[in-house]
Amino acid sequence: MKFDYHMHFEYGDYNVDWVQGFFDSAAKRGLSEIGISEHTHTFPEFEKFYYDDLVLDDSEVGKFQKVWLKTNKFKHTLQDYFDFLTELQKNHAVKIGIEVCNFKNQTATKKILDAWDFDYRIGSVHFLWGWGFDASKLLAEWNNHSLRDIYAEYAAEIERLCACGNFEIIGHPFNVRLFNFLPDFDATEFYERAASAMKKFNLAVDVNTGTKYRYPVKEISPCADFMKIAASYNLPITINSDAHQPEDCGRFCDEAIEYVRQFGYKKILQFNKRDRKFVELG
Repeated sequence: MKFDYHMHFEYGDYNVDWVQGFFDSAAKRGLSEIGISEHTHTFPEFEKFYYDDLVLDDSEVGKFQKVWLKTNKFKHTLQDYFDFLTELQKNHAVKIGIEVCNFKNQTATKKILDAWDFDYRIGSVHFLWGWGFDASKLLAEWNNHSLRDIYAEYAAEIERLCACGNFEIIGHPFNVRLFNFLPDFDATEFYERAASAMKKFNLAVDVNTGTKYRYPVKEISPCADFMKIAASYNLPITINSDAHQPEDCGRFCDEAIEYVRQFGYKKILQFNKRDRKFVELG
């Protein structure tokens, strides 16, 4: 079976005309079901966490992020989201997920999340030291950090996301490769730290094709070095497109299936109300 549990409606709106393209792409690519995992920055319930955690000073990072927070953010409530997806479920095989940033206060985050009946919750590292490292407008900030420190901080953030108990999936692990800042050192210790935490707290790997078609690195995340370690820990997987446009739903899914089979994977997770089961891959 083939699923795609990581995609976003935020570039359009909550209307049937916009989202139908996602379902059309899913059918074209043979997906059995899809799941929407809207970013927390869609919802005003999480707005405070961004203002608490992000660099918002007069630095280049701060100035950019202040504008980013005012652009297409916090426009739908969680009630809006559930109402819309529940209506879609009458005619489509669609699960209700969410992608949550690595906020410092995961206890307060949990109170919000637990009030809603999600099928799965993805925890993703989107910020390091309050810097949105995946923003192409902030490439200069990479020069202010050693890549080893970035990997160490990234691994620590994954460990923290795993330990908080809020999530079923870690989103696109080690996507710090996305702009081709590739380590010239052995990153095994950082991969091991992340995989060990995911194993201890029973989290799945988001095998994500978004970095292949949306970023300069043009590879599926996680990279092969991490996937070898993930397989050695028997970490379960999902395979997802990170689609932000309808035509990208399920994009490179078949290639990702062949990719994970290199590491011995034969099954994929299916989620329902935060319960999971293994099904045959492909």
